[in-house]
Amino acid sequence: MPQIEQIAATYASQIFWLLLTFGLTFVIVGLGIVPKVSSTMDARDASVAENLAAAEAARLAADQAEEAWRAQENAAREAARKRLTQARAEGQAQTDAALASAKAEIEDRVAAAEARIAEASAAAAGEIETVATDAARDIVARLSGVSVTAAEAGKAVKAALNG
Repeated sequence: MPQIEQIAATYASQIFWLLLTFGLTFVIVGLGIVPKVSSTMDARDASVAENLAAAEAARLAADQAEEAWRAQENAAREAARKRLTQARAEGQAQTDAALASAKAEIEDRVAAAEARIAEASAAAAGEIETVATDAARDIVARLSGVSVTAAEAGKAVKAALNG
């Protein structure tokens, strides 16, 4: 059969060209393209690793900066608290001094007023005693017709007022 004899010749040439095509494809792809793709992937992996390392370093720097900022903020708050406490103490001291000064002034005024009142009371008592003495002399003179001296009338008025 002639068709069977052709199979070996036909398939032999097809197998040859198939092997030649796969061989060339392997050489072109395996030796030309694959190394370029591998080097690109390696470069990208290295770039990613560098970026991750840089990001980690930046994160550590940011953490340190934040920690320094927090320490500075806490120190500023503490200083503000100290200033506030000091200002309160100074204000309280000034208030206490002003109150003490006002109290002393008021006490001086009260003492002066009490002295004036005592003087006025003494003067009023003296006037009352004088008026009572004069009235007692007039009353005794009108009722009994006897003339009483001012000293005797004053003595009687004092005894009546004190007794």
